[in-house]
Amino acid sequence: MDKVDCIRVFVRVSQLGSFTQVANEMDTSQSSISKKMAWLEKQIGFTLLHRTSRQIMLTTQGQEYLSYSQRLLDEMDAMESRLKLELNEVSGTLKLTCPSAFATQRLAKPVSKFMALHPSLSVEVSVEDKVINLHQADVDIAIRASHLDDSSFKARKIMLHQICYFASSQYVATMGKPISPVELSDHRCLVYSLMTPSNVWLIDGEPVRVNSVFSSDSPDMLVQMARLGTGIAAMPRWMVDNELKEETLVELFPDMEKTMLPMYAVYKSTEYLPYRIRAFIDYLVEYYAQEPL
Repeated sequence: MDKVDCIRVFVRVSQLGSFTQVANEMDTSQSSISKKMAWLEKQIGFTLLHRTSRQIMLTTQGQEYLSYSQRLLDEMDAMESRLKLELNEVSGTLKLTCPSAFATQRLAKPVSKFMALHPSLSVEVSVEDKVINLHQADVDIAIRASHLDDSSFKARKIMLHQICYFASSQYVATMGKPISPVELSDHRCLVYSLMTPSNVWLIDGEPVRVNSVFSSDSPDMLVQMARLGTGIAAMPRWMVDNELKEETLVELFPDMEKTMLPMYAVYKSTEYLPYRIRAFIDYLVEYYAQEPL
C-alpha cells in the first residue's frame, strides 16, 4: 500500500470520526478503509485509534501522529503546488552555462530583456568554453556550438553563426593576403583548440588543412592575437564585425560560400520540464531569428 495515501485516510478518519463516512467520501468500501488503517498501524508499530461500536478515539500516540501527519500533508501539498506552478510560469532560478565570448557579446542582452519580462525569475550564468555535464554541474541550459548524442539530453538550435576568416591589416601588409584557401598551409594560423580537428577549416564548402602556429580554447584570445598581427583566425563574424568595418581587421575570402555554425541550447530530457526553461529557449530562438548573423 501507499503510506502517504494511508496517512491521508488516517487524518480524514480522525476528522470525521467514522470509517463509513470516509469510505463514502472516497468512494470506496469500509473494509478498504479499515485495511489501510491496519496496514499503517503495522508499519509504524503502534496503535492510532481505539474503536468501539459507538465511536473512534485517538490514542495518545495517535494524537501526536495526527499533528505530525497534518503538517506533513500540508507541507507536501504546498510543495507540490509550488513545483506545479513552476511548470506553468516563469519563476525560480534559471541556471545557464555558455562560452565566454558568447556570454558577453550575444547573451547578456536577451537575458536582461527576458528578466525584465519576468520579475520573479533570477538567473545564474556560468561562463565555460569547455563542454560540461549538465547533471553534475546542476545546470538547466548549456549554450554550445555542438550537442551530445546522449538520450538524457535534448538540444534545440537557437541560431546560426556565420564564420569569418580574418587577419590584421598589419599581418596582410607583412605576410600578404591569401587569395585561395589552399595558401593557408603557408600562412600562420590561429586555431580554436576545442574544435576537432582544430587545424582543419571548412571554407567554400571544402575542408582545408591550415598551418597552426597558435591554439587556444578562448575565442577572445584568438581574436586578440589576430588583432596583434600574429596570424589568421576563423571566428563568428559578430565577434569582429566592428573591426572589419573599421578595417583594422581584413576579411579573407569574402566572395566564397560562407560557413554556418549552429548554436544549440542543450537541456535535460525530462517529462516535467520547468516552464522557465522552455520559455527562455523559445525566447532565444525568437530573439536570434531577428538578429543579424
